[in-house]
Amino acid sequence: MKPDLREALQSRILIGDGAMGTYLYQMGFPVGISYEELNLLKPEVIAEVHRRYYEAGARFIETNTFSANREKLSKYGLENEVEAINRAGVELARKAVGDDAYVIGSIGSIRAGKRKNIRTAKVKEDLKQQIDILIDAKVDGLLFESFYDLEELLLAVKIVRKTSMIPVICQFATEGTGTTQDGFTLPDAFAKLQHAGADVIGFNCRSGPNGLLRSLEKVAGMQDIPFSIFPNAGIPDYVDGQYRYAATPQYFAESALKFADLGARIIGGCCGTTPEHIAEMSKAIAGYVPSGTQAGDQPEQAGFAPLRLIEKDAEHEQPVPAPKAEPTLVDLVKQRHTVIVELDPPRDLDIGKFMEGAKALKEVHVDALTMADNSLAVTRMSNLALGYLVKEQHDLRPLIHIACRDRNMIGTQSHMMGLHALGIDHVLAVTGDPARFGDLPGSSSVYDLTSFEIIRMIKQLNEGIAFSGKALKKKANFIVGAAFNPNVKYLEKAVQRLERKVEAGADYIMTQPVYDPELIVKIHEATKHIDTPIFIGIMPLASGNNAEYLHNEVPGIQLSDEVRARMAGLKGEEGRAMGVQIAKELLDVAMKYFNGIYFMTPFLSYDMTVQLTRYVWEKANRRDFHLYPLTK
Repeated sequence: MKPDLREALQSRILIGDGAMGTYLYQMGFPVGISYEELNLLKPEVIAEVHRRYYEAGARFIETNTFSANREKLSKYGLENEVEAINRAGVELARKAVGDDAYVIGSIGSIRAGKRKNIRTAKVKEDLKQQIDILIDAKVDGLLFESFYDLEELLLAVKIVRKTSMIPVICQFATEGTGTTQDGFTLPDAFAKLQHAGADVIGFNCRSGPNGLLRSLEKVAGMQDIPFSIFPNAGIPDYVDGQYRYAATPQYFAESALKFADLGARIIGGCCGTTPEHIAEMSKAIAGYVPSGTQAGDQPEQAGFAPLRLIEKDAEHEQPVPAPKAEPTLVDLVKQRHTVIVELDPPRDLDIGKFMEGAKALKEVHVDALTMADNSLAVTRMSNLALGYLVKEQHDLRPLIHIACRDRNMIGTQSHMMGLHALGIDHVLAVTGDPARFGDLPGSSSVYDLTSFEIIRMIKQLNEGIAFSGKALKKKANFIVGAAFNPNVKYLEKAVQRLERKVEAGADYIMTQPVYDPELIVKIHEATKHIDTPIFIGIMPLASGNNAEYLHNEVPGIQLSDEVRARMAGLKGEEGRAMGVQIAKELLDVAMKYFNGIYFMTPFLSYDMTVQLTRYVWEKANRRDFHLYPLTK
């Protein structure tokens, strides 16, 4: 007979299972259905998922009941099936795994980060209903996961502790900010939950291993309560209508050891993880030896390891043509090497360092400063406002990213009209990362337009036609760029997608960062039939950890084994110096094949992109800057 979960965690690390929802999605079940209803409709499928995780080494098995509360089920007309779905979820998990596994009742947040959308009395009522059913169904513990607010999580724990001493695990969804969404510091939130009766506290979702590791570091001194960690498999990429995750099983194995060093006692996976991720973590943890002990001091069991604390032809008036503009980036890149530098807008209200960076980049004659549109769905200062300031204060051409995610068609046209009024005419049209993976997961992803459609719509403004097809009194003069990700298995398919963007009207192309000289040559060969100029993306690496994070967790970025090996273990000035050196070697190849160079500045370290811009001009033998229209 296995010990109580709390007793087991005193001396063992317990391997948790991985994702249920995204794994079912990978198996072919579409978004938009209730995955919890599959407990009743497809019980054999749910049982098989549990069995796969168990065979991979998981001994902490979550029931498929994350959204099986009355509020969430009511969206599918299933509000009267709460008890049936939850009881089936427990029974399926119990029968699918061995007696040595702990079957844990999974309960998700009802508010899901939208703090004012449901009355507290309703939240309490729905939580209590699910809690009572799962306890009565004899689960080995309760897992409250993906909670954003301390208030709702405390409410859940207090409901349990009024009637039961069942083990309770509480997990926040966080991205490493150090606070809950309702403003409590993580140490304070952990202390309040422990006082309320939580047995294990930790993090899941929102971030990959890197982000949750940062969160765990903020509370690692609280060694009197076990931690649990269930990261996502990086940030999802949306490719050809499907979500895909980049983090590999091996990366998860390495991360599991780091979590163990910080005192994590339950380690599993969240969105995007699979039995393969769990299997690799299980292997890594099985060989984990605590400080001061020797391998073999304690018997090994599967799933455990010793603990170490440590288009439109509308009739309309002839619009007034746009005034003749300065030479565009497209004009320049067809004549000479041309440099675009990306500088991230700040996440707070202080623009001092950003403007210092813009000034420094102006002084080395970059041709444009480009600003993302809340990249990775993280809220940043308006790039429109910063673009205007850069243009007015530093006479530097702004290139503004426009994401389909944040604005509907009304807002997008309004935004473009505002850019036109400010004299900002260079933009990059991108899809945008899904909002639910950013810092405000309760917000909506709009996606009224695809990246292809938004390119066509913006070019339509250049014809003096509104998105609605009505005539405008003037023509805009937008130069529209498109994004291109060459870091894919089948480059020819990515090029076919790129060709569609060119057909939609893209004037130039900006690639994701490339870290392999051979890939640069392949890009040239694969795209030389395309007349549209391409700016090769190069982002200098700042440290070994930065390299691993980008490779494993950020969609669209892939580093070569050689680059990762060269960056391994480096940090600080040493890491930045190596990052610049690697970027220069990439430039040696890129400048042979492409006039367009697109630098991305890591962590606002603009001194790195300043160095690289100078390097481009030196290689191009460009000394007489007055001969060229550099900026505007």
